[in-house]
Amino acid sequence: MVDDSIVRGTTSGHIVSLLREAGAKEVHMRVSAPPFLFPCFYGTDIDSQENLIACQHSVQEIAEMIGVDSLGYLPVGDLCKLTGNDNYCSACFDGHYPTRIPSDTRKSRFEQRLSEKKQS
Repeated sequence: MVDDSIVRGTTSGHIVSLLREAGAKEVHMRVSAPPFLFPCFYGTDIDSQENLIACQHSVQEIAEMIGVDSLGYLPVGDLCKLTGNDNYCSACFDGHYPTRIPSDTRKSRFEQRLSEKKQS
């Protein structure tokens, strides 16, 4: 099984269960991104480390939690091999943010402002 990322692990666990129910004897998963270790403030919708499974658990623990026989991630050092250069944002993987981190990082910060406008 190949997936683009594991953020919380809930979707992966569900898919693995479906594969097992369909008769898969083994499920080996490879992820085409490094583990998400830091919040993303640029559109990936990850606002805190507490929601990131890789911040709380080792690769082996995640494999056990989602029910796969083996789990492998793309090493963060290999990102530049994919892009051909080092001019990309890797903040959610390595914590090196290209801009200042916002002071208000709540996911709903924009929705609340729109709601306040509607009440006026």
